[in-house]
Amino acid sequence: MAKVTARTVAERAGVSLAAVSRAFQPDSPLAEDKRTRILRIAEQLGYKTPSGRSFSRVSSGTISLVAGDLSNPFYPVVLEELSLRLHEEGRRLVLHAVPAGASVDLVMQQVSGYRSDAAIVASATMSSQLARECRKQNLPVILFNRVQPDLQMNAVTCDNYRGGQMVAERLMSRGCRRIGYIAGLRNTSTHLERARGFLDELERHGLRPFCEAEGNFSYSHARDAVLPLLRAAALPDALFCENDIMALAAMDVARMIGLRVPEDLAIIGFDDIPLAGWEAYRLTTVRQPMRQMVAEVLQLIDMIKAGQGTNGTIRVLPVRLIERDSA
Repeated sequence: MAKVTARTVAERAGVSLAAVSRAFQPDSPLAEDKRTRILRIAEQLGYKTPSGRSFSRVSSGTISLVAGDLSNPFYPVVLEELSLRLHEEGRRLVLHAVPAGASVDLVMQQVSGYRSDAAIVASATMSSQLARECRKQNLPVILFNRVQPDLQMNAVTCDNYRGGQMVAERLMSRGCRRIGYIAGLRNTSTHLERARGFLDELERHGLRPFCEAEGNFSYSHARDAVLPLLRAAALPDALFCENDIMALAAMDVARMIGLRVPEDLAIIGFDDIPLAGWEAYRLTTVRQPMRQMVAEVLQLIDMIKAGQGTNGTIRVLPVRLIERDSA
């Protein structure tokens, strides 16, 4: 069988020998689509450079962030923190946004093409098949504030269950008994854990939710969901909204129809996005330790790349209830 050379790769890819050489040097100038095509063909042919570098060993010094909901201000803050941390370390961050309604699996093909050192998946869910494929390619994948029923999936998350408990404890200590809640996306671990902690704590005190609605972690959905609850004959005296965006929507609706927050209606959110602290809202909320979560993600990536970490690692970080004026 004839030896595969750089010329073989160049001819198959329709590029120059110099382009093949640059494709295996991540910091060299070369259009990313051309680099991806060359590396893909090199992998198919089993080509190795004279120094012994193969396609699977090309490292770009790049971390990919795959994000499914950049409309939530929490994730742009995460993006900024990740970018600053990686810049300090001489590495790069590439953002891959998942279009609304699209599968993260399609975006992960772009990540593979970039030859990222690792992928961080935030506000999105991967299929088990894709997770297995990433492991075959030695591509570490870390879920950010999500967990999945895959024993080999890595994740860094806040203690969403405890956060839900804290909200129920605070509202009941305030004397609230007609407590409603606005749920996020039903198929996400963030919703499941926050709701479970909240409902378990209510039940422990002999209470059930006074009312509930689905806000899908969205301002507009939450606004439409809250309005009929606050126009009903029997009104809740408190609402737990599973993220801050929905809580801000609830506050806006309450004010629009003449309810006072917190005198008539106490509201608590989750995340502690920057808007939560603005004077117009002063939202009581559960704070995710975002900076610590980012640091843990990067540490976990480095451990896995160095062969010191194992798949299936889940790190759960504590949360804090931030008391402001809305409850």
